[in-house]
Amino acid sequence: MSVKSGKQAEESVSERLARAIVTARPESAVGTRQIGTKLLLDITGLCIAARKQPYVRAALQSIDQSGTCTVIGHAQHLGVEGAAFVNGTAAHGEDFDDTFEGGPVHAGAVIVPAVLAACERHRLSGADLLRGLAMGVEVTCRLCRVAPTRIHKAGFHPTAILGVIGAVAGIGAALRLSQRQLVNAFGIAGSLASGIIEYLADGSWTKRMHPGWAAQSGYRAVRLALGDFEGPRTVFEGTHGLFRAFANTDAGDFDAMLDSFGTQWLWQLIAFKPYACGTMAHPYIDCAREFRKKGIDAEVIERIECETAEGIVHRLWEPIELKRSPPNGYAAKFSIPYAIAVAVLRDDAGLIEFDDTLVRDTAVIRLANKVNYIVDPANPYPDRFTGHVRVVLTTGDVHEYRQDFFRGGVDHPLSDSDLMRKFFANCAYGGLTDASAQRLAGAVGALFDMPELDLPAVFADDSTLQ
Repeated sequence: MSVKSGKQAEESVSERLARAIVTARPESAVGTRQIGTKLLLDITGLCIAARKQPYVRAALQSIDQSGTCTVIGHAQHLGVEGAAFVNGTAAHGEDFDDTFEGGPVHAGAVIVPAVLAACERHRLSGADLLRGLAMGVEVTCRLCRVAPTRIHKAGFHPTAILGVIGAVAGIGAALRLSQRQLVNAFGIAGSLASGIIEYLADGSWTKRMHPGWAAQSGYRAVRLALGDFEGPRTVFEGTHGLFRAFANTDAGDFDAMLDSFGTQWLWQLIAFKPYACGTMAHPYIDCAREFRKKGIDAEVIERIECETAEGIVHRLWEPIELKRSPPNGYAAKFSIPYAIAVAVLRDDAGLIEFDDTLVRDTAVIRLANKVNYIVDPANPYPDRFTGHVRVVLTTGDVHEYRQDFFRGGVDHPLSDSDLMRKFFANCAYGGLTDASAQRLAGAVGALFDMPELDLPAVFADDSTLQ
């Protein structure tokens, strides 16, 4: 066993974080069960919606090892890593999953698959599951405070990089790892973090697998730590640490991450998406739908001008010609010009609106080519997501709309009925009958009461799950 030198005596960031996790009691906080149920229900519906998609089939076919862990929406069972990988890929595949304003980061698509598979494998209880979900999402969200926007700017996907750390926290909390074991697991996870954002160039699929990779890697890090495999205790703040590698900085604000840990729960502020695309596009979609209510023919639109945040330009606005004419439906999910156009023409931006066929629709592309932007240096991103649409008509008339919030976020949350409608719509998209979806909703809601998780009873007793 290695021994700390006198120079190492000061408590590292991972040691402080691990100590906070061991002593915290998120399961006792007001609202924990409610947000946990919403998160489970949303991720379950998304896994069902994506279960027949080719990228999910590819993910399933990539796993050779069978096991005892549930793959949501499928009869096949895999090992912990395999189930976590496939479920994480499916949950994030349509970019319809939860987000945390201040990141952005998609915690649920990593943490739910990771903790669910680990709890099933180790025969833990529903109470353990709830503790793991709360802690995993909490840590993922808090990590966003260390170096806001810098991971994206460095060319990496925050969900992939921070998600593996959150997965360690969630699985470790559920399994009741010691402080020392958590420190080693965090150190190991730093070497398993991965996920570049070059998918933006052509709408290829790699972003879809990032949460799955983070989920399975978190479990691997925990298992290594349980075997006394050692990881660097300075994985976060070190000269060659996580933030130096993936955010190009050694000046991260770790106090901001750790302050009020265990008393203030950021995970209860996660936002649930109303639209199946990049989060920062959502307020623009709402503005475009407000214009649509005027009943004005889109053919008389001369141009659409938008103010935007500098921090999202490289992902959702540029290169502008690519964003105006995305090569496929997945690329369209990260294009504000396309999102505005489809919202004006179809009054929605759900799963159907990002179908490959619709992306090639000439009317949509023609309108998207009329959309342009300017950077507003005072935009509050990433603390708040905003939208602005200024529609100029050929007649000279101007219609302007602003929205300074993300619908679905903490200040404007989706209602319980909104979330249930989304769940049932996702289940229908994935081929489940209404009766099966109703049964599944009730079963998911009872997971936290199980003395030992019985996931086949929840997910795999329906003949449509093939």
